[in-house]
Amino acid sequence: MVDEEPAEGSVEANALLVRKTLRSGYNLSHSGHVSVIGDVNPGAQIIAGGNVVVWGRLRGLVHAGAAGDEGAVVCAMDLAPTQLRIAGHIAIPPTERGEPRPEIAFVKDGEVVAEEWNVGGQVPAIEG
Repeated sequence: MVDEEPAEGSVEANALLVRKTLRSGYNLSHSGHVSVIGDVNPGAQIIAGGNVVVWGRLRGLVHAGAAGDEGAVVCAMDLAPTQLRIAGHIAIPPTERGEPRPEIAFVKDGEVVAEEWNVGGQVPAIEG
């Protein structure tokens, strides 16, 4: 199998990996995808043109698809942001939560929804 190289300047060609916990007051803005190995604490924010993946707790503000990409997703091992945005859609998570579990958030039928994220499984089918 041959992997296709992403086009230069595309979101896929422009990814950022952050290997630390983002503390309150930390603002990260990137035009492509953002992956964080660590936690995103309340008061921290991530704004990405593409997808956002957090290998840890996401408890700050996150905006994926900031340039209007409604196909962007947000994934985290514990998805509990203060605010979650995908493109022009905004969601505020419920105050009542069960046990933390990996989740993926995406836009479906014009709303941001979150489902259990089966790591190694398929991304839910997203209809545009």
